[in-house]
Amino acid sequence: MRPMKISKKTVYALRAVFELARQHGGGPVTIAAIAEAQALPARFLENILYQLKLGGIVTSARGREGGYWLARPPDEVSVGDVLRLMEATVNVVECLGGNMRDDCPLRDNCVFLPMWSRAHRAMLAVYNGTSYGDLVREHSAGTSKKKTPGLAEFI
Repeated sequence: MRPMKISKKTVYALRAVFELARQHGGGPVTIAAIAEAQALPARFLENILYQLKLGGIVTSARGREGGYWLARPPDEVSVGDVLRLMEATVNVVECLGGNMRDDCPLRDNCVFLPMWSRAHRAMLAVYNGTSYGDLVREHSAGTSKKKTPGLAEFI
C-alpha cells in the first residue's frame, strides 16, 4: 500500500459531486452538463457516477428528463465520504495502514509514527469536516478563487 495520492478518477468524482451539490434542488443533472460545467471528460463520468451511486452518494433517473442528483443534501455529504468510496487508502504514509514494511529498520521503534498519526487524523478531520454545502457556499462567496498558499509557504 502506497501513501495517499488522490487519483485523477477520484478528483473527477470530487468535482462531479461538487457540480451536483452546486445544482442541488434544480432537478436531475445530465452527464453532459456535469462534464461541461466541471471541464471533465464525459466518457469517464458514467462509470464514476455509477460507483458514486453504488456508494449511496448520488442517485439517478433514466429517460429524457433523467440525470443525476445527490442522494442526500449537500451539507450531509463530505469530501471524506467521496474519498473513502473512491480510494483504497487515505493514509499519509504506508505504515499507518498496518503495512509496516519488514525491511524498515525502525519497524519496532519509529519516532515519526506518532507524528504521522497526528497528521493523518488532522487530514481526515479536514476531509470529513468539509461538506459539499461548505464548498458550494465558499465558491459562491468567491473565497475558493483566492490564492491558496502552496506547500513552500508553510515550510
